Amino acid sequence: MNLPAILFSLVIAFLAATLFHILRGGNGWRLLINMGFSALGFWLGQWIGVWFNFVLLKLGVLDIGLGVIGSLVFLGLGDWLMQIKPANKSSV
Repeated sequence: MNLPAILFSLVIAFLAATLFHILRGGNGWRLLINMGFSALGFWLGQWIGVWFNFVLLKLGVLDIGLGVIGSLVFLGLGDWLMQIKPANKSSV
């Protein structure tokens, strides 16, 4: 994978994270975390597509379809993990 493909995949992943952030709301830190989850999910979607030789929506060397699906899965998982609040009870 060459540098333009990597940059284009980051743009798509960050766009998915930004749209998810607009829908779910939150502060700037949450947006940065969403961008990280989205980039990780996009990369994992690409890797799964290459590993299983499955193509959903190919554009050059990128499989945009599986990348976006991976992004959305990781964004949902990250949002779910960020909703968990630690217990403030002390057992001492």
